[in-house]
Amino acid sequence: MSDCDCEVEVASREQSRVLWILLSINAMMFVAEMTAGVLSDSTGLIADSLDMLADATVYGIGLYAVGRAAHTKIRAASVSGMFQVLLALGVAIEVARRLLFGSEPDALFMIVVSIVALVANVICLALIAKHRDGEVHMRASWIFSKNDVIANVGVIVAGALVHFLASPLPDLVIGALISFIVLRGGLAIVADSKAEKARLAT
Repeated sequence: MSDCDCEVEVASREQSRVLWILLSINAMMFVAEMTAGVLSDSTGLIADSLDMLADATVYGIGLYAVGRAAHTKIRAASVSGMFQVLLALGVAIEVARRLLFGSEPDALFMIVVSIVALVANVICLALIAKHRDGEVHMRASWIFSKNDVIANVGVIVAGALVHFLASPLPDLVIGALISFIVLRGGLAIVADSKAEKARLAT
């Protein structure tokens, strides 16, 4: 086996290890945040939990792509991006439903659970940071992790505003913002995948 092959094998093992950790963390946090979101009637927590579920699915797709041909990695990243776009649309529909029918979010629940989620996502971000300029499927994972941290901070702020303003509106606003952030990230990944595909074709 050549030195080059050894380097590729080591890189693939490292990518797989990181993606497995990210997948595990996001899957556990999806269950925790979805449960907390339903119990606290929080759109922000439910939106963030669905983001965690999407990320876990995307990391699973990324694991499939590790060590495979470049076109497979590009296709995996593209599917990941489209999945994020669909999630964003689903969150937007849930925000609209709650705006019409009302909600009573529990501010303390929102803040505490989001702090736990923030710690988990900062760990994810640190793990994926060294791969943020790597192959397209790993760049996609970096975007997901970065968006998660932003969303967590937003839910914490929204929880504080819900408490001080005695209004569910901040919770709905952060749900809408998470939808936008996820949509923008998904579209960026799809665009990156198309650019990578065009580059390989030349």
